[in-house]
Amino acid sequence: MLCLGPGFPVDCDYIYIYIVSHPLSSPSLLSSPSPPPPLTLSAGDGQSVQMDSIKSGFVGSQVELRCIFVNSNPPVKISQVTWQKFLNGTKQNVAIANPSLGVSVLPPFKERVTFKQAAVRHRTPSLEDTTIMFSNLRLSDEAAYICEYTTFPAGNRENMVNLTVFARPLTRMTLTTPTIVARPQKRKMTVATCLSANGKPQSVIKWDTRLKGEATFQETQNSNGTVTVRSNYVVVPSRETHKQKLTCIVTYRNERITDSVVLNVQYEPEVKIEGFDGNWYLNRQDVSLTCNTDANPPVTVYQWKLLNGSLPSTVEIRNNSLIFKGAVTYELAGTYVCDATNGIGTRTGLVEVNVTEFPNNPPPGGREIPQEQHNAGAVIGGAVGGVVLLAAAATLLFVFLRRRQRTFKGDYSTKKQVFGNGYSKAGGLPAHPPIPNNLQYPDDSDDEKKPTQIAVTGGFEASERDFDGDTEDLKRPYFTVDEGESQDYDERTLAFQYNPGPDIADDMVSQTDGSVISKKEWYV
Repeated sequence: MLCLGPGFPVDCDYIYIYIVSHPLSSPSLLSSPSPPPPLTLSAGDGQSVQMDSIKSGFVGSQVELRCIFVNSNPPVKISQVTWQKFLNGTKQNVAIANPSLGVSVLPPFKERVTFKQAAVRHRTPSLEDTTIMFSNLRLSDEAAYICEYTTFPAGNRENMVNLTVFARPLTRMTLTTPTIVARPQKRKMTVATCLSANGKPQSVIKWDTRLKGEATFQETQNSNGTVTVRSNYVVVPSRETHKQKLTCIVTYRNERITDSVVLNVQYEPEVKIEGFDGNWYLNRQDVSLTCNTDANPPVTVYQWKLLNGSLPSTVEIRNNSLIFKGAVTYELAGTYVCDATNGIGTRTGLVEVNVTEFPNNPPPGGREIPQEQHNAGAVIGGAVGGVVLLAAAATLLFVFLRRRQRTFKGDYSTKKQVFGNGYSKAGGLPAHPPIPNNLQYPDDSDDEKKPTQIAVTGGFEASERDFDGDTEDLKRPYFTVDEGESQDYDERTLAFQYNPGPDIADDMVSQTDGSVISKKEWYV
């Protein structure tokens, strides 16, 4: 804006206007009024300042802050361009470009800020593009930056860019101690540390490993606005953790930084004696025992001994092995002990050696059967034999019951009890009339008692009948009484005592319930 003063035109930001309504002699004009707010004057449309709204860079890097003035038609005159740093409500000049006075960069930016276009530094400069270059960025450079154009007659035009400065963290992973020792107490200890120091923004740390440990995390806010993140990995050192890989993964913005170490854990020897296969028998040749160990550092001393005794005279010690010379004897039996020692400690292994008279039965290939397999085979063989025995017993029982069913085809409920000298088919009708209800022996005969009928009509007179062995009636004199109808008879009641002949006796088969069955009648 152009202001007119007494005798000269000047540039000014605002002008005071007084309105007088009384003569100059009025005392009210002697007081000084409060200054009014500045006026914003527009020289017309079309002017603008183009800038990026956000820019960023890393500490130590270079960044470009763009500022381009778009002039109007007809163009306005650019009187001056000023770059300012705006932080916490305070403005600080950075660089100034003036068509008449040239270019000026103020401390502390003098060594790190330049105008990108060389035309700005010419005697007749071109100020439409006043982009500046920031080099060797510092965390303190983070702020808002204003690019302001002073024009005539349009006035001031400005725009602003926000500059963010990042700090890439320093990441490293280290072992807590060069030598990690596994102790019998099995205490936890920190084996590795992953550090991400002085990062802005802060990093995120993770661990990748097969170890069964745990991680601890700690964050520290630094005075310059950066953050340091530390993570320790804690585990119980053991033989299993030796040579395990431990990887630290640091995620910073979109970057992924990894670092790995391999644990070197020292531990006492793990001892195992090998060579006894459970088949040491008399006169066997070329047997030996070997003390195998797993240790870090390696075992330096091996010591053999026989529990509750001394080593046999035929044994030779070669490093970690016992070589038994000659044939196996009962003297070799016993408990052999191996003590293995390294720089961390001493551990012991033992094996019980048994000597048998005869070897295990070797397979067809000639290889000896281990004792465990031999025992397992005996158990399986016993189980199979028991099953076969049970199956055979069941088969015999089935055949026996089946034959009993086929021996008697009738109904056992119809079997007849034989009385006297008669028999008939089960379920058949009697061949003669039923026996009288009462029979008695005559008093005058002791040698031969013949029954006589007492007051019974329609019976048969057995007392006057002589039986001839050749007659037909002799073959059919028998009568039967059903088991359900049998009665108790005393000696005086029975009429006959029948003693069958040899042919008939051979033909009869006794049953468990007291009855007899004819082979001719029932056997097929």
